[in-house]
Amino acid sequence: MFSKSKINEPGPKATDAPKPADAAKTAPAKTTSPTAKPPASVLSADLLITGNIKTTGDVNVEGQVEGDVRAHLLTVGEGATVKGEVVADDVVVNGRVVGRVRGLKVRLTSTARVEGDIIHKTIAIESGAHFEGSVQRQDDPLATGAKTMPTGAAGAAPKP
Repeated sequence: MFSKSKINEPGPKATDAPKPADAAKTAPAKTTSPTAKPPASVLSADLLITGNIKTTGDVNVEGQVEGDVRAHLLTVGEGATVKGEVVADDVVVNGRVVGRVRGLKVRLTSTARVEGDIIHKTIAIESGAHFEGSVQRQDDPLATGAKTMPTGAAGAAPKP
């Protein structure tokens, strides 16, 4: 009544043999997938970086940075300090920033201490945050010429 087919037989099948090669072919596809997002880079609490940091990914600063930081998402930890300009799509400050902050979304939590100007598209400042500086809203705060002079105001050489 029932017949035994090759599908149910134990043991290696003809389709099982190339599995290691198939795995090697699919592994790079997983790492290069446009939906796969690499984890955030973490700068630990005992780390001091002197110099600029630039990435298109996410950065979580728990230590100290003396230099400018550019990232997609920048999180400054509660015990962290950044001395320099901060530029990111999203900026979350839990610790201390001494310098200008530029971001599409800027959030200062209740433990934040910012000493410098903030240029933003949207901003949130929680109760208890310490902030000294000016706040300016711009449609594109990430533009490199955020603080440029109006056209024709200066820099043109006078005609003789």
